[in-house]
Amino acid sequence: MKQGLFEIIENKPLTKNVFQMTLRGDVSHITAPGQFVNILLDGLYLRRPISVCDLGESTLTIVYKVVGKGTRQMSMLQSGTLDVLTGLGNGYDLALSGDKPVLLGGGVGVPPMFLLAKRLITQGKQVRVILGFNTADEVFYEAEFKKLGADVVVTTVDGSYGMKGFVTDALAEMEYSYFYTCGPEPMLKAVYKASKTSGQMSFEKRMGCGFGACMGCSCKTITGYKRICKEGPVMQKEEILWEN
Repeated sequence: MKQGLFEIIENKPLTKNVFQMTLRGDVSHITAPGQFVNILLDGLYLRRPISVCDLGESTLTIVYKVVGKGTRQMSMLQSGTLDVLTGLGNGYDLALSGDKPVLLGGGVGVPPMFLLAKRLITQGKQVRVILGFNTADEVFYEAEFKKLGADVVVTTVDGSYGMKGFVTDALAEMEYSYFYTCGPEPMLKAVYKASKTSGQMSFEKRMGCGFGACMGCSCKTITGYKRICKEGPVMQKEEILWEN
């Protein structure tokens, strides 16, 4: 983990409530897709954890949804610097992917799939991506995944764009060697039940410190309690215990 100041290079809307921010700073502690950063905002006590979407040599791209005071404040920033903790969480293990991994992202679970797809494609893997949204006006990053060379399927719950239904409906029609996913817990649970292979799941959870000190984001696994911010947010499918 490293604390540093990052310069705001760009902050733009992708949809009505989803924004993309590019920052410049020391990204050397971000070592795996699926890790996250924790951002300090003026006047707010708790930092805001945001997953890493993309990396350059000295740039960091995050995509976030405006859901409260903190993210609303972030959406209005156009310049200046932010105090950022980097290198948080464990990230995805690419070595387990096999030749034909499928990546499933739901809503703001889509961004960490982008850097993961980029790394897997660089390794020569045949990557398929399923992006899940509620409606057409929520869809983002379809074109960006296609530019990487991924085979992309978009699902919307109301059928207003792409395939009507959930990410699991698209998953049922695919052959794949392994899966990676990130999204709201009901989606993760559905993928857990529908998947035909092993895989890795990244959990979204409210956090206090973001680096394992406060134990506020613990969850129960087959090997005991784990902290989503420290031992997670990525968990192996086989270690997850669902509470209901």
